[in-house]
Amino acid sequence: MIASLPAGTYRGQMETGSAKSAFWRGAYGALPFVIVVGPFGLLFGVVASEAGLDLLAVMSFSVLVIAGAAQFTALQLMLDQAPTLIVILTALAVNLRTAMYSAAITPHLGAASLRVRALAAYLMVDQTFAASLAEYERKPQMTLPEKVAFFFGSAAPVVPVWYGATLAGALLGQGIPPEYALDFAVPITFLALIAPMLKTFAHVSAAAVSIVAALAFAWMPYNSGLLVAATLAMMVGAEIERRPR
Repeated sequence: MIASLPAGTYRGQMETGSAKSAFWRGAYGALPFVIVVGPFGLLFGVVASEAGLDLLAVMSFSVLVIAGAAQFTALQLMLDQAPTLIVILTALAVNLRTAMYSAAITPHLGAASLRVRALAAYLMVDQTFAASLAEYERKPQMTLPEKVAFFFGSAAPVVPVWYGATLAGALLGQGIPPEYALDFAVPITFLALIAPMLKTFAHVSAAAVSIVAALAFAWMPYNSGLLVAATLAMMVGAEIERRPR
């Protein structure tokens, strides 16, 4: 039966099957992130609704941005009546890591079509990046269709849960008892994502500088010390990477 098929048809079927398998591997691999993404989104929905944002504003925030840390940062600055420029710059600084994510994943997805890359850029969050890059490094023989399928598979359980949890939090509002302590999801999420990535001296140095600088410049108004800390950390990491071993 297989021998009677044209070579191109058989190869196309094989690529489709491997891409489908990669998609489901990505979805399965990202399932553990749902444990923290759910409470994270729920917490943002609650906090945003308590801050006075209506349902449309809360959901627009989550759907358009999809960046929990940047959203919390921007929301807190807005509550503190910080200048709009400070809100924008600080949120961008917190979310600047996605630019580094994009640079790291470009060698794997850069050959995809513009439409695919645009959608991947929208779905480039901590969880999809971490799961995908780990898989690409573990299986360097993956083809481009397999890599694309795995990336979108990793987004399949994460992004809808983020939307749904934000909606639930916005609707429930103050109905969630404070003893549930949903804010535990924020530090746990980033610890789980960042710790496995500290593989080189440059990574560890950048992380250490960011911690020290963030504490040292905590006195700056509107959390603008985060801008300084992020800049210093990137400079140190880049300089160490640039120097010969």
